[in-house]
Amino acid sequence: MNDVIKITNLTTHYGPTRILNNIDLTIRRGEIMVIMGGSGSGKSTLLRHMLALNHPTSGIIEILGSNIWKISAVELNLLRQKMGVAFQGGALFGSMTVEENIAFPLRELTRLDDETIKIMTRIKLEIVNLSGYGHLMPAELSGGMIKRAAVARAIIMDPKILFFDEPSAGLDPVVSAELDDLILNLRDALNITIVVVTHELDSTYKIADRVTVVDRGDLLMVGTVAELKSSDNEKIQNLINRQSRKQDINADEYLSRLTK
Repeated sequence: MNDVIKITNLTTHYGPTRILNNIDLTIRRGEIMVIMGGSGSGKSTLLRHMLALNHPTSGIIEILGSNIWKISAVELNLLRQKMGVAFQGGALFGSMTVEENIAFPLRELTRLDDETIKIMTRIKLEIVNLSGYGHLMPAELSGGMIKRAAVARAIIMDPKILFFDEPSAGLDPVVSAELDDLILNLRDALNITIVVVTHELDSTYKIADRVTVVDRGDLLMVGTVAELKSSDNEKIQNLINRQSRKQDINADEYLSRLTK
């Protein structure tokens, strides 16, 4: 099976507001898929659906061959153990050391002995270039180090799929470039599928095998970086060239909203 994630006819509403509109998307084994779009495009909602954190209005999401809305809670928990997530802010436990944070999933979800957990944790610290920093508390780390520690925790269970939520947010260009290199190295070294939600164009151009562009809930395209750059879709060109969106205002509707 080459497709590790398959999304079919996915539609989501928050109240009367439609957030995602009939999304069809497949993500292949071993690729880096970047999902990008402007603020309010629906990309974060799409990520939450893939993580089975929110239920859509309609549609199907299959991950590693399982329909995540049809399997039992026990089966879903087992499936989630094959998925790693590096959250935007790191989401490290402030009362634990870096090493304790990374080891946490192993202690909660496995019966491995302490020595094995310690070895596995230090291997992951080495992979993300944090060897020697495991004794520090999260408050003692820089922004980039927090991101890398979060990655180490996300890969501690050797997942099949790794999700990143805005990995470059809040980082300077040099640290962002280093994180991009880490993402590429992880894919090649661990042979995993990586899904990255971001609005950072430089990162997208550097790491993406394919790019999914969403705009106000609609899927505009799925393609390579070259196809993204050459697209004749006005909304895509506005996004990659940082042009503001044009809004057509109906005077009567605008006045009606103001006077309600």
